[in-house]
Amino acid sequence: MTTETAPAGRITLPGGEMLAWSDLPQKRLADGGPLAALATRLVPPGARVLVAGPHDPALLDQLGHAEVTCLLRSHPDAVALANRAAHVVVGGPSGLPADETYDVVIAAAGLDPVESVEGTRLGWDAVLARLVAAVRPGGALLLRLDNPLGLHRLVSTTPWYAARDDSAWVIGGVLDRGHPANRAQLRERLTEAGLRPDACWAAYPDAGSPTALLDADHLDRDAGSGLFDAVLHGACAGGSTRDTVLQDPARLAVDALHAGRAADLAPGWLVLAHRPADGGERPPAADQDLPVALIQTGRPGIGVSEVLHGPSGRRWGLTPTTGRQTPPAAPFASREAAYRDADALSGPVPSGRLLRTLLLDAALRRDLATLRTLLHGYAGWLAAQADGDGRIAGAAALAGTDNVVVDGDRYAVLDPSWRATGALPADVVLARGLWRFAAGLLTGGYAHPWSSTLDVAGLTVVLGGLAGHDLDRATVSEAVQTEAAIAAALHGLDPDGTVDLAAEMQSVAPTDPPIGSRSYQQLREAWLRQREEITRLAALTAWTEELLTSRERALRRAETTIGLLSGSISYRVGRLAITPARLAKRGARAAKRRATAVLAPKQEEQQ
Repeated sequence: MTTETAPAGRITLPGGEMLAWSDLPQKRLADGGPLAALATRLVPPGARVLVAGPHDPALLDQLGHAEVTCLLRSHPDAVALANRAAHVVVGGPSGLPADETYDVVIAAAGLDPVESVEGTRLGWDAVLARLVAAVRPGGALLLRLDNPLGLHRLVSTTPWYAARDDSAWVIGGVLDRGHPANRAQLRERLTEAGLRPDACWAAYPDAGSPTALLDADHLDRDAGSGLFDAVLHGACAGGSTRDTVLQDPARLAVDALHAGRAADLAPGWLVLAHRPADGGERPPAADQDLPVALIQTGRPGIGVSEVLHGPSGRRWGLTPTTGRQTPPAAPFASREAAYRDADALSGPVPSGRLLRTLLLDAALRRDLATLRTLLHGYAGWLAAQADGDGRIAGAAALAGTDNVVVDGDRYAVLDPSWRATGALPADVVLARGLWRFAAGLLTGGYAHPWSSTLDVAGLTVVLGGLAGHDLDRATVSEAVQTEAAIAAALHGLDPDGTVDLAAEMQSVAPTDPPIGSRSYQQLREAWLRQREEITRLAALTAWTEELLTSRERALRRAETTIGLLSGSISYRVGRLAITPARLAKRGARAAKRRATAVLAPKQEEQQ
C-alpha cells in the first residue's frame, strides 16, 4: 500500500484543518458530469479560479486551462487534490489571503462543507461574505443551495431529520434561518452580499452529483416542454442502480414539470451571480450564451449534451469529454444494434410535447379518440421514414414514444444521436415503440381502458390496431428481441447478458413491477395486481373443479342408466332388430362400390 504525498509548496495550512476527515464525493460522473461542463463554460482560459469546498476531482481536470486554487477543510483531501491544483488552502475561509481575488469562485458543494469545525464557526452568511470578497470586480460566483423541500426528500425512505451517518452530522431544515430555504431567499442573500444573480439551474436527481442541470426560469415558463419532460424522466428514473424510494421520482418530477413546479421541487439549485465591475456596470461575462440544459449522455460517454437558447429557438450542443475523438459512423456494427453519433447533437431541438406523456394522459382519461389520433399519427410518421423496401434506418429506427415529440400534426425525434446500426422493418419499429409503452403502462400500474386480462404482447397488438396496423404476436416477439439488443448496446452488456435481458423482457407480465423498480409504491401496486390475479385464478380453479365434479356426476348417472338398460328384455329385442338392418346396409354399400368399379371403364371407352 502506497501513501499519497503532496507536491512541496502547494499546500498552505493557516490553521483549522481537519486531519482525519474526508469530504470528497463518493458518487462520481464521467469527466465531472454536467457540473464540470458548466464550470468549463464559465471559466475562460488563463482565469484565476477558487474552488471552495469538496468537489469531484474530475472537475479540476476539466479546469486545466485555468489557474486553480482549492479551499478545503480536510487535509487528506488536500493531499489527494494537490496534483490537480496550483495551490491548496486547508482550513476555514478565514485562511484565504485577504488581498487575493479570483475571476471565478466555484462553491458547487454548498457553503457548509467550506467551514472547518476545528476553527471559529462563521455561519452561512459570513462564509458567503468571505467568498464574495474573493470575487474580483466583474467576476462570478457559482453557488449551490440544497432544497429542504426537494424531490429527494419527498421520495426518500429515510426521514431527512433521522440521518446519522458521518456526512450528515449537521442537518438543516426550513426552520434554520441561517440558511436560505428557496430561490427567492437565496437571491436576496446574494444581492445583500453585493452580487447580481444572473442564472439559476435546477439540479436533478440529486444536488451532489446531478446528471441534469435545467434552467429554472425556463422550467417555470415552459411547463409542457417535451425536452424537459424527457430529461427529467431520464435523470430521475435511474434504472436498477437507483436507491430504494417511497415512490417513483421520475413520475413525480414530470408531474411537477407540467404543474409548473419542477424548479421548486429540484433537490438543489446552482446559482450564477456576478460582482459588478468598477463603475457598477454589468460585466460582459454576464451576457454570455449560457445553456438552458446540460445532460449526462450516458454510455458510450461522448461528453455532456447541451441545449442552448437563441433567437431561432433551442439547439443542441456538446461539451466533449477530455481527449474525446468522434466515434466512427457505426462502431461495433457487427456486434451492437445501436450506436451514439456525437455529430447529430448539433441541430435545432424540435418543439412539442412528449408522445409518451400524451399517450399516458389519454389512457388515464379513457380518451380512445385521442389515443387513436396520436397512434395513427405516430405510425404514419414512421411509415414516411421507411425506404422502398419498408425498412427504417438511422434515428427514426429507434424513435420510441419516449423520444418523439408532437407539435400539432408534426412528429419529430427529440434526441437524434442514438441510431440503429442497420435498417429495421417498419412493423418491427412500430411494434417496439408500442411494446415499450405497453410495458410501462401495465407494469407501472396505470389505469387504462382495456381489459385487465391483456398481457403486454396482447396490449401491443391492441395498440397496433388503434394505430391502423395489424400486428401479430410474432412481430411483437421480434420487436422485443430488437429492444433487448438495443438495450444491450445502451448498457454495454455482453452476449450472455443480452440473452438474459431478452428472456426477461419476453416474460414481462402485467403483475410485474417496472424493470429495475425500487419504489415501495410501485412494488405495492404490483403486489396488489398479483393478489388480484391470484384471486381470479383461485376462483377460476374453484369453478373448474365444480364443473368437473358436476360432469363426473352426470357421467356416473349415464353409466348407471346404460348398465340398467343393457340388461333389459327391450334392449335385447331392439339389438336383434337393428343388427340385420346394419348388415343389410353394409352389403348395399359394398355392392354399390363393385358396380361403380365395373361401370367406370365402360364409360371411359364410350367417351
